[in-house]
Amino acid sequence: MHRFSKHLLKSSFVPFLPGAILIILLFSLDYVQLQLVEKFLLFAAFIIVPLVIVLLKYDDKNTSQRMIYTAIKRFHFPAALLALASVMSSTMWGWQGIALPGALSLGWLVLTLLLGVYGIMTIIVHKGKIAEWAIGAGLVYFFIGGLWFTLYQYQWTVFQATPATHALSSIHFHFSSAIVPIFIGMLGRIMTKRSWYPWIVVVDIIGPILIAIGMIVSKPLEYIGVALFACNIVIYTTYLLTYLKRNPLYKRASVFLVLSCLAFYTVIVISMFYPLLKRRFALTILDFIPVYGALHAFGFVLCGLVGWVYMASSMDARRGKLAYENR
Repeated sequence: MHRFSKHLLKSSFVPFLPGAILIILLFSLDYVQLQLVEKFLLFAAFIIVPLVIVLLKYDDKNTSQRMIYTAIKRFHFPAALLALASVMSSTMWGWQGIALPGALSLGWLVLTLLLGVYGIMTIIVHKGKIAEWAIGAGLVYFFIGGLWFTLYQYQWTVFQATPATHALSSIHFHFSSAIVPIFIGMLGRIMTKRSWYPWIVVVDIIGPILIAIGMIVSKPLEYIGVALFACNIVIYTTYLLTYLKRNPLYKRASVFLVLSCLAFYTVIVISMFYPLLKRRFALTILDFIPVYGALHAFGFVLCGLVGWVYMASSMDARRGKLAYENR
């Protein structure tokens, strides 16, 4: 079982290593003069999405689903490179006045479209499994994030929203909107049935839409969406921590999942003390954005995805061992 588990983990993490190296260079080299929002978008393209792909399941008997999954795996890295070229061409190479950055971004839009199609197929195939609905909805939200990214790269104004708003909306859908439903779907795969779980999934699907609409037309609507979404994450993290305490078998997964939960709670604490810190140290919201972004992207999202990959690999290894012993 140990050897089988190691093989699963190696096959899970190796594909995203080239992207990880690129992201480290983008965040560390002074030569790369990208905006922070663009760096996080590329972080999502090269790190977050391939880890999500590892968590996807498909039915071997479903030819269409298997073909879409294969296309996603093969096209992901070229699409991420096109996203990188799109951002570099508009920010560093002085081509922002022409359509080339937008045209290059279409590669990433196609990849997110494939993810969205796969998400819809997941919902259709698993009609009675609410956890798979959550994962499918998260994949659809990646496509919406891809749309906002393309609008940002074309520098178009839509619904009186500026390109800067498009970039923030793309970040929102690549991280929170897509990832939280996937996390809650992964939790649904391992938890016992709870009467409240379907309501969590419903709120998880509606919340991002409220936030996105609110960002453009109504601040109160945005606040309602954020409050609902935050409450959902509190329920998810609380139940997950309880589950991990009762099931100490998944040690590596537990380390990363606990770190993910702690990162979320740290964001909450900093938000609560923000007014006091602002007055005492003469800080502005711009000083806190990198902190919030790092805690959310590297803490909650990245650690959470790594933890769920470990969890899925461990559970697959256990099922493989049981199948071998029952032959």
